[in-house]
Amino acid sequence: MAKERSRINREYKDRLFKLIFKEKKDLLELYNAVNNTSYSNPEEVEINSIEDAIYMGMKNDISFLVKNVLNLYEHQSTFSPNLPLRGLLYFADLYRKIIGSGKDLYSSKRISLPYPSFIVFYNGTKKEPERQILELHGAFPEGFAQQDAALQCRALVLNINLGCNQALMEKCHRLKEYAQFISKVRKFLDAGEAIQDAVNLAVDSCIAKNILADILKNHREEVCSMLLYEYDEQAHIENEREIAREEGGTLKLIAQIGRKYQKGKSLTQIAEDLEENESDIEELYHLIENHPGKQPKDILSMLDS
Repeated sequence: MAKERSRINREYKDRLFKLIFKEKKDLLELYNAVNNTSYSNPEEVEINSIEDAIYMGMKNDISFLVKNVLNLYEHQSTFSPNLPLRGLLYFADLYRKIIGSGKDLYSSKRISLPYPSFIVFYNGTKKEPERQILELHGAFPEGFAQQDAALQCRALVLNINLGCNQALMEKCHRLKEYAQFISKVRKFLDAGEAIQDAVNLAVDSCIAKNILADILKNHREEVCSMLLYEYDEQAHIENEREIAREEGGTLKLIAQIGRKYQKGKSLTQIAEDLEENESDIEELYHLIENHPGKQPKDILSMLDS
């Protein structure tokens, strides 16, 4: 089994999300659900994903055109505040691809471009709002007029965990079934099953209940390998985060919270500024609040005691 997992991890894999929305009719249903439109002709969908765009060894994007709207859809099981930057870079490649070599960028006539739309479908275990907007200007230094920045990219992040965005789920049957399937996997994991067993049990359960049955029946081995890879990815990211904290990440965080506390900012404001959950920094905030003047290393020692 270890040998098999190693082989899987060396391959560039599509995500299950991409497999589910591979067909134009399903992608159009998702587009209609997100945009409250009612287009019915799948041939109006022109898929133009950049196939060599890789993140963490996985192809996790779907880009396509509908009615002069250039859509970038991403699935993420790990939340990242850097999504707008990734979107900007990806859109630049897409527009370069669309313009091709036949357009004169120095022409006196404006080059028409399709309207950009960036949607991120999040289903990680870390609690996130049902809907939030991330903007590139959040990465720029403080003190500048963000509205005047020469570059901007915004990502609409939709939480697609089961129970979230229910109106959206009812409009897109595939999306709802995907949420149900992932929920099944997590329930088996919570019950103590090993990841491979949890995935197989979830597949059997969903097929029996006609949830994503066509995908799970016809692509069972591929689905299992995708999910095994995704869980490996999440474990890798969490491990990297732990290493970063051990190497001084927590000290840096304490210093950042301390500086903002001295400016009179509340816990909520600091969490928003640092793009952290309040619950994750609440203990540090109160230690700083209750021990004014203490150095970050002293606060850290209190945290460990």
